Amino acid sequence: MNYYAAPMEGLTDRIWRQAHQRWFGAPEAPVRYYAPFLSPPENRVLIKKKMAELEPAANPGVQVIPQLLAKDGELAAWMIGELRRMGYTEVNLNFGCPSGTVTAKGKGSGMLRDPQKLDAFLDAVFSQAGGPVSVKTRLGVARAEEFGEILNVYNKYPLCELTIHPRVMKQLYRGQADREAFAAYLSACTAPVCYNGDVTTVDDLRALEAAFPGLSGIMVGRGLIADPALLRKAVGGPAASREELRGYHDELYHGYTEAFGMASCAVSRMKAHWFYLIHLFDGADALEKPLRKAREGWEYETVVNQIFACWPK
Repeated sequence: MNYYAAPMEGLTDRIWRQAHQRWFGAPEAPVRYYAPFLSPPENRVLIKKKMAELEPAANPGVQVIPQLLAKDGELAAWMIGELRRMGYTEVNLNFGCPSGTVTAKGKGSGMLRDPQKLDAFLDAVFSQAGGPVSVKTRLGVARAEEFGEILNVYNKYPLCELTIHPRVMKQLYRGQADREAFAAYLSACTAPVCYNGDVTTVDDLRALEAAFPGLSGIMVGRGLIADPALLRKAVGGPAASREELRGYHDELYHGYTEAFGMASCAVSRMKAHWFYLIHLFDGADALEKPLRKAREGWEYETVVNQIFACWPK
């Protein structure tokens, strides 16, 4: 089974990808990392700061798949061409993001409101794609039953992979992923299918592999931030040790400090990781409030040292 790291804005950037690969990568089961989405600029002038995230030199030894968020197929096709010139083969199209600021613009899972527009978008992309294109999608906007018509559109095109997150747009990340609906539509998919949604433990991975042995892959998001060793454990490797987690944390923190130019900005980014990661530490829940209140580097470092002291002896 192939394992993929889901794109998560503010979490799975190049600094995280490098740290995760170094500390928790499993050579026998390399992870493919999907980068958080880029929106192609309407003036077709690339923004250097945003493109720096995808420069091959910034991602050494890591297999990265860029993701696009767009509603104009011609513009998306142009951006795919630019990414191909950077050396990327597969490019992923985001029809899954449920954020209100995204869907209000008709992007992400907002594209699923109108299958005819989705069809026109994909027709424009695939008429110029020139290489592998994958899709990450939700089941629909309000009801899982919408996916039948949406899937008819996807099946018209030679997607190299279809990643399905079995929720609808209006759910955001609430409630449970609808695995019954996923199972009902799986046999009708003509592209290889990857599953994404509510995968947080090795048992979750095993259950999915047993239930759907024909999957091309399983994509893990929040579960991998909460337990960076999750996919290593899935292939028989060890759980994270205190020393590994400390090294992983320090690489992230120092990497963000250097990238942002100040520890206070790095602290803000690290809090997003700790929202998930803190639950690996026994009895550290009491430190969540002081962690949230930390603003300066020294305040943050003091709380982090206290958190690591909670590691089981």
